[in-house]
Amino acid sequence: MSSLGKRLVAVGGLIAVAVVAAACGTQSISVPKSKGPLYQGAVLFNQRCSGCHTLSYAAAQGSAQNVRTAQYNNGPNFNVRCERPVTRVLYAIENGGFSGAIMPQNVVVGQQAVEVAEFVATYAGRQAPKVPGAPTCSSKQVGTIPSASGAGSAAATSQASQAAGVQQNAAGPSLSSKHKRSKGKTKQTGGSGQGTGPGA
Repeated sequence: MSSLGKRLVAVGGLIAVAVVAAACGTQSISVPKSKGPLYQGAVLFNQRCSGCHTLSYAAAQGSAQNVRTAQYNNGPNFNVRCERPVTRVLYAIENGGFSGAIMPQNVVVGQQAVEVAEFVATYAGRQAPKVPGAPTCSSKQVGTIPSASGAGSAAATSQASQAAGVQQNAAGPSLSSKHKRSKGKTKQTGGSGQGTGPGA
């Protein structure tokens, strides 16, 4: 090959590398700034969650493409995984997912956690494949986060736990599992299945 041919091949190669490099990272957040808190949630998700999770609305590509080559920290792909209601997402943010094994707890806190939770609940699952007979993500309610004052935050935690399918451990035996004396006879109050477990 002549020196001119070699130069043209080299220049062509450099141009190809430049085009590929320019294409990397060009995906941007596709939530309009006019959406306010949802846009802020997308920005925060991109900054704090994109290393492990995928959600195209936040330009995040952290999930493994192939389960066989997945790393331990590759999280769910929220393009296809529905995450509703919003209290479920907030519970995961506060508690390190649902297993607490890999995701750090409180990766965002306070109002930022609320913004990320609302963003994820609103935009996750939009690319999920349609399964006959199964409800679509858009048919499920996003819900709201109760106020953070006293009883409201306890209610939010309780709702999030129930939505996540997490059973909260009681500090001790419940009143319904305690034995009471009535007319000299021992009687256990409560229905079947109550009072079982270490504290009963």
